[in-house]
Amino acid sequence: MAIKAQYLGMPLDVSELDTENLEYFRFCAAHDFRLQACTGCGLLRYPPTTACPWCANPDSRWMPVEGRGTVHSYTEVHHAIQPAFRDHVPYLVVRKVGIGTRLRMVFSDIAPGLALPQWTLDEAAPQPATVWRYPE
Repeated sequence: MAIKAQYLGMPLDVSELDTENLEYFRFCAAHDFRLQACTGCGLLRYPPTTACPWCANPDSRWMPVEGRGTVHSYTEVHHAIQPAFRDHVPYLVVRKVGIGTRLRMVFSDIAPGLALPQWTLDEAAPQPATVWRYPE
């Protein structure tokens, strides 16, 4: 079944033919973060695809992935490709953090059966004394 919802005034639509993304969002709706792992080479891949981009094997399994990590890079967006973001450019993809910041995943419930994975500070993890940021 297709997924349809609105987020920040934008329509979200995952077609019933997009089986890989439907499966990914089913896990997210259950607040269960998983990525495809190639059964050939074992590498994880995102976004979900029909075949491994490294070895072209079409087979994969959904692996649970810990929703914690460290910021290694980020970018600043200057061109809004969606109208809902037009009033917010330029904006950083991560805010109030920098290189080295520890993050954890949270899920934002958007509609029944749809949750988006997002990142927030990991208060339980030790944070670096200083982090590198773009100059403001």
